[in-house]
Amino acid sequence: MQSVGAEYEILLTAGTICARDPTDTDNRSTHAAALMAKRHANNKDKTMTPSPNRRTLLIAGGLSTLLGGCALVRERKDNSAEIRQKLTELEKQSGGRLGLMAIDNAGGASSDRIGYRETERFPFCSTFKIVLVGAILNRSLEDGTLLQRRVRYGAGDLVPYSPVTEKAVGAGMSVSGLCAAALQYSDNTAGNLLIRELGGIKMVNEYARKIGDQSFRLDRMETELNSAVPGDERDTTTPLAMAQTVQGLTLGEALPELQRRMLVDWMRGNTTGGTRIRSAMPRDWLVGDKTGGGDYGTTNDVAVIWPGSESPVVLSIYFTQTAKDAPMRNDVVAAAARIVAEHFI
Repeated sequence: MQSVGAEYEILLTAGTICARDPTDTDNRSTHAAALMAKRHANNKDKTMTPSPNRRTLLIAGGLSTLLGGCALVRERKDNSAEIRQKLTELEKQSGGRLGLMAIDNAGGASSDRIGYRETERFPFCSTFKIVLVGAILNRSLEDGTLLQRRVRYGAGDLVPYSPVTEKAVGAGMSVSGLCAAALQYSDNTAGNLLIRELGGIKMVNEYARKIGDQSFRLDRMETELNSAVPGDERDTTTPLAMAQTVQGLTLGEALPELQRRMLVDWMRGNTTGGTRIRSAMPRDWLVGDKTGGGDYGTTNDVAVIWPGSESPVVLSIYFTQTAKDAPMRNDVVAAAARIVAEHFI
């Protein structure tokens, strides 16, 4: 039986985890290009090496930065009132309800945190899968064979939007493969199978409480949890709680280093976020994220962002509307992310 570390290296070698976002094109965002130019202009008087590209950062000792250490800490002015005003205007123009929390991992100053309706509840939709996979990785610490274990399932287990698991009916998939499918393709059947592997919804909520999240509440399985009915507190969280939880899972001590690496790499390999937070970031910034979406035009994205050599930023953005058939608004999420990115440059 392979060790957890051995399987992790095999997955890395096979490119399963670190796949580049296929929607991340050379025309990623003209605004992102402007942000990058602004950042270089702001740094022109600093003595520092250029930001490494993605591959170099990972290979040349970038793991410590990815996991939250050894990054530059820069003082910035507190323009939170101006940012909140921009977010208020964006929300008004969108016709929906916007929630956001950004936390600089260096932390400390008020300018390192940006919140907007950050303590209000929003439907989390598939962003809950970050917590779910965190719970699986935590369980693997006491069950050394968990990640390699094959989970078999039939056609009757499939639910809508299962692009990976639908190809392995009968044969099944490993738990690690289900984690990758859930995070990188938002595969809903993978999410349900992982919940069952843990022992049910209760175990996901218990893990959230264990790592200090008192707001997260998972009540239903996929795809019912995406109903997002206004005022329904089932399957909701707050932008603040999710940002803090993701910070702990990816940059903090909620998981040991190897498991943090796995979670971070799975999130960096996400294929569903190219038009949301990722689209608003300069090309030399690393991004790992998990999207979510549901009824009432609910459009979410939760990301960890590495702005070159500076400290990582955790950003959670939640957006929902009042009409059940309202369209998803990737543009609103991207616009909110741009406002935040301007602050952290």
